[in-house]
Amino acid sequence: MNTKQKIENYELLLMQAEGLFANETNALANLSNASAMLRVTLPNSVFTGFYLFNGQELILGPFQGGVSCVHIALGKGVCGESAEKRETLIVDDVTKHDNYIACDSAAMSEIVVPMVKDGKLVGVLDLDSSLVADYDAIDQEYLEKFVAILLEKTFFNFDMFGVEG
Repeated sequence: MNTKQKIENYELLLMQAEGLFANETNALANLSNASAMLRVTLPNSVFTGFYLFNGQELILGPFQGGVSCVHIALGKGVCGESAEKRETLIVDDVTKHDNYIACDSAAMSEIVVPMVKDGKLVGVLDLDSSLVADYDAIDQEYLEKFVAILLEKTFFNFDMFGVEG
């Protein structure tokens, strides 16, 4: 996908997110729809989903893709590292990343965006692609905007996810 098309797809995604989440605050519904929206927008994806922080570790949340890892400790894997550092991480080739946790052999590259609301870690958005080096600064910019919309519009009942606090 060329840069222009990628940006157009992301702009459409953000408009859809604004509309879809405008009148719905339920976290499970919004995370589920967000996963589906991302899967359609990013055709090379083998996993589009969320890991939610329960106060101790990341637990698999709503996603699109094959069976995945359920528990991820903070600092472990790209998801745990992103959550711990609270920064977006892009891995061009997961086979060459020392801290990678292999959940799906079809995944070749990954981007993880932390989700922080009111100073609390909610979880991470995790995207895996079947292509090496499929994510770049454009993906980071738009996925961070997407997460911001999702967090702004969604009510997170932390008890629902076993989150302390």
